[in-house]
Amino acid sequence: MTAYDPDNIFGKILRGEIPAHKVYEDAHTLAFMDVMPQGEGHTLVIPKAPSRGLLDAEPAALAALIASVQRVGRAVKKAFDADGLTVFQFNEPAGGQTVFHLHFHVIPRREGISLQRHEGGMADNAVLAEHAARIRAALDAMT
Repeated sequence: MTAYDPDNIFGKILRGEIPAHKVYEDAHTLAFMDVMPQGEGHTLVIPKAPSRGLLDAEPAALAALIASVQRVGRAVKKAFDADGLTVFQFNEPAGGQTVFHLHFHVIPRREGISLQRHEGGMADNAVLAEHAARIRAALDAMT
């Protein structure tokens, strides 16, 4: 198994070296907007513990991560009045992974609307900020 590289982009976000539109953070996880969204509200949820993917993560880190995925998923669905959610998690290049820090994609979905390609370019910063604010408001309303 390939070793975890702490200089991946999500590691840099965790260390505050790269900015991100954060929507949720607790002791074990961080959620933020995907800068190349496949749909409005596309959010990433990552563990703070270093792991390249699902197979090398500690079980306790996975438990905390999936709890945050569920919490953020509920907020994303509410914030975007979605009909459903798509949740993706990829492992290694053959599995479609491009950033080698464990992460889940949470994307609100509406009937009849297809996902955009992930390589579709960077989203407008103001749009990402507005989407993050909507999700944070939904999270606040849930507590």
